[in-house]
Amino acid sequence: MLPSQEHTLSLEANPLPPIPIQEISEDRTLTETVISPSPKRFLKFVSKPEIRTSLKALTFESIFATIFYSIIGGALLSNFLLELGAGPVEIGLLAAIPQVVNLLQPLGAYLVNRSVSFRKYSISIFLPPRLLWLILLPAIWLVKSSHIAGQQVVQLTLAILLGANIIEAFGRAPWLGWSAVLVPQKLRGRYFGFRSSILGLTNFVAVPLLGFVVSAWPGGTLQGYSAILFLGILLGVISVGCQIWMADVNPQLLKVEHSDTSESKPQKIDFSWLKDTNFVKFVLYLSIWCFAVNVSAPFFNLYLLDNLNIDISVVTIYHGLGTAANMLMLLLWGKLADRIGNRPLLIFVGVLVAVTPLLWLAVGSDQISFWVYLPLLHILAGGTWAAIDLCTNNMMMGIAPLRYQSNYFAIAGAVAGITGAIGISMGSFLATQSAAGGLLGLFVISGLLRIVALLPLVFVQEQRSISLGQLMRLLLPKQSPDLVKVE
Repeated sequence: MLPSQEHTLSLEANPLPPIPIQEISEDRTLTETVISPSPKRFLKFVSKPEIRTSLKALTFESIFATIFYSIIGGALLSNFLLELGAGPVEIGLLAAIPQVVNLLQPLGAYLVNRSVSFRKYSISIFLPPRLLWLILLPAIWLVKSSHIAGQQVVQLTLAILLGANIIEAFGRAPWLGWSAVLVPQKLRGRYFGFRSSILGLTNFVAVPLLGFVVSAWPGGTLQGYSAILFLGILLGVISVGCQIWMADVNPQLLKVEHSDTSESKPQKIDFSWLKDTNFVKFVLYLSIWCFAVNVSAPFFNLYLLDNLNIDISVVTIYHGLGTAANMLMLLLWGKLADRIGNRPLLIFVGVLVAVTPLLWLAVGSDQISFWVYLPLLHILAGGTWAAIDLCTNNMMMGIAPLRYQSNYFAIAGAVAGITGAIGISMGSFLATQSAAGGLLGLFVISGLLRIVALLPLVFVQEQRSISLGQLMRLLLPKQSPDLVKVE
């Protein structure tokens, strides 16, 4: 979980759910967190108030950050580039750049393991790229006054996106590692489900409102985007400031103590993860899945905005409906994941996500598609992707040994990034080929590949996860849920 793209981003005075006392240690006592099937445990000094304050700060950080990322990505940025004359290749690059730079995540894991503070490292990484977007503001006004060409602004935008993502890539794995330490294992499903639902509510309100502002801005959509971009940068900086209230952790303390090994040696990037066959299976699933999803993912907005010529304000309303479904389903998925495990949900819901692109074949320019079919598609996508995002992150936290989590997250992010970028590149090429069926052809290919991607996941082992046979019996009407036992 990044700060926060979910993906990932007004709370009440006490926005977090009550945390059972037995799941968190008393003040300044040792908290034990089981990190793997191994009997080894990681001990850390974190007080109960520190955990509560950290979780609140993490939630607020994500709320501000998600507005920032929704402005510098997604439908709002795609519409901005299309207004400047961008085509499928530029839209593909828009989605590919964040994926490609994930190759740098292992280097970020190496650097944070030489650091003594997650907080200082994170702030130094995430603040500069958010300020970098300030360069785009004067460029938008210059293109409006015809001093520079729209294509030049498109290139500048992509250059800023590349630079910002290169810097952020060094912080993505450490951010996940920091979050995994601060959120107790038994609460991850419930907390991240709650947090994601809050972010869904934020998106539900903010994105359509921002789309309306851009569409109705008196000076035109370009000036409208510059206005919300300035707001986004401001909120992005505030989100970084929220990290001050998150309990700092020394990455050096995450290393396992050995009587014959010096704890002061910095952890190096190596390929020892290849010996973890369970993690390798998960990475194989993740790589195929990211390739399959990204073959079509960047082009749904293009299909709506360009092929169907739907206004940006309407497109953001569609996304708002999807976000609402995401928000409503997250709490359910979180509780269910804590009960039956993440793997069964990923497989079951993954089938629904795989079918969704195929349903786009029935979309047309008629009123039924406009008012009924497209809203329902976005609701389906939002509700199902809530489970995919939540369970993927939680499962990765669960199967990665705590002492190596930054490295494991970095490897997974790098593999997912490069396969996702390859998928986007393949999609960008096929979108220009009439023999491939255009954008609708991409949707079919993506749906079929998603089904294939689920096969390696069947063989991944997860603690506290029920088997697929037990899941099927649980879904049968005559099967009593009380008969299902956690492995």
